[in-house]
Amino acid sequence: MTEDELPTTGPAITVKGLVSRFGEKVIHDGLDLVVKRGEVQGVVGGSGSGKSVLLNTIIGLKTPDGGTVQVFGQDIQRASRRKWSAIERHWGVLFQQGALFSNLTVRENVAAPMYEHTNIPKRVVMELAELKIALVGLPANAAHLKPSELSGGMRKRAGLARALALDPELLFLDEPTAGLDPIGAAAFDELIKDLSDSLDLTVFMITHDLDTLYAITDRVAVVADKKVVANAPVRTLEKSKHPWIREYFLGPRGRAAVRSATKAETMV
Repeated sequence: MTEDELPTTGPAITVKGLVSRFGEKVIHDGLDLVVKRGEVQGVVGGSGSGKSVLLNTIIGLKTPDGGTVQVFGQDIQRASRRKWSAIERHWGVLFQQGALFSNLTVRENVAAPMYEHTNIPKRVVMELAELKIALVGLPANAAHLKPSELSGGMRKRAGLARALALDPELLFLDEPTAGLDPIGAAAFDELIKDLSDSLDLTVFMITHDLDTLYAITDRVAVVADKKVVANAPVRTLEKSKHPWIREYFLGPRGRAAVRSATKAETMV
């Protein structure tokens, strides 16, 4: 296997014994998580539980204070510069606010990762960027707009198009439906599910949206007590005895999401 190649089998992500600190404050203490390839993995937890810290650690924005993080079987702390570049080319990230470059058009934003990581000619890059824009359901004219000219939902789709620019195997999503109305959120859920199925993506998704969890996830990891206290399908989590899980999934909003999901299942 060369430095540019990655294993094609095994888990997409393996976190073992993760310790995360900010000064004296311990966020994670011995956190373990395995994300299987080809699944939509949800991540939930209370405010301050460290969901975003976990994501940032996996993608290398925060250094672990203990434990190990492997992506595609590679220890991200020990990977060479060339191997790290190969890992980055195999994932895409959609941050909560899209994180688009405000002075670039949508097409230029989507093209940016291709310029950074490939030697594809400019004409082909622009064609590929337009293809990704269409793939996420944006109209063709959106390619020439700046982020400030887009609605919230369109900005999320533009950010998703950029995350898909390099045809990743692994997609990270941070609160993808936050700020969207219920119709827009449901449409975005459907888009993620369709892309996951058609492109054989592994999706790591932080969300508090119960409708999303029921609609598209295969498993949901619950971050509480500085660890992952459960990682299972939502229907299994409903039976958990853990107090936070019970309150989250069996509270009024959780029961409403269950009713909605059950109704959708009976209509299929």
